[in-house]
Amino acid sequence: MHSEIQDAVRRALAEDIGSGDITTNLCVPAEATATGRMFARESLTLAGVEVLPLIFPECSILRQSGDRLQEGDEIARVQGPARALLTGERTALNFVQRLSGIATLAAAYVRAVEGTRCRILDTRKTTPGLRRLEKMAAAAGGVVNHRMGLFDAVLIKNNHITAAGGVRAALERTRNAGVPVEIEVRTREELDEALACGATHLLLDNLSPADAKAWISHIGGRAKVELSGGITLESARAYAETGADFLSSGAITHSARAVDINFRIE
Repeated sequence: MHSEIQDAVRRALAEDIGSGDITTNLCVPAEATATGRMFARESLTLAGVEVLPLIFPECSILRQSGDRLQEGDEIARVQGPARALLTGERTALNFVQRLSGIATLAAAYVRAVEGTRCRILDTRKTTPGLRRLEKMAAAAGGVVNHRMGLFDAVLIKNNHITAAGGVRAALERTRNAGVPVEIEVRTREELDEALACGATHLLLDNLSPADAKAWISHIGGRAKVELSGGITLESARAYAETGADFLSSGAITHSARAVDINFRIE
């Protein structure tokens, strides 16, 4: 398990437990043992079950991240001291509900463009400190992880172009980057300049489907094309049918609804 995930779980438990779970410690005998079962309470795409063994040492994972579940499907079963199960319950649910919500929305985007050659990308619009988990959840839903951070790919946005002194200047300075290079273009002039400079991956932002189709036709396969900017679940199909290689949506991670999952003590 990646150290970032272990640290996120430790911080989440410390945040919730603080100096101790006073309700559980007062109400439940120290020697009591129990079994806890986690169930889906709606249709969902599962994610986040990898964190459960970090919260509950005696844990049986019954379904895997990426599985499509229906209401009533059992996700995991845990055993141990009743106090420990009750104390870890909310943290476990917070992770699995939130991450499964991301996976469920990601899967809906993937289904929306099914049958086209377009693939869905996630973004860096994640909860601070939880990016690795949220990108794992997006991948569980079937989207392609874009760059993890500022360190593993070059993405030249409009502000970079302005600060660098133009499209050509920005691209020239990234020729030996040793990582993938993508550039955003805002006008046809910038598009043609980027292509003339050998750009192989273009980002087109905030275009209508009709305009995007026209720009992609003009590009004519000379570069890969990503579309972004307000692409919703409802509009994704229209954008995918423009001939784009990729659509990116920040909503997958920043606006996913936590799904309904139940934890039952027996």
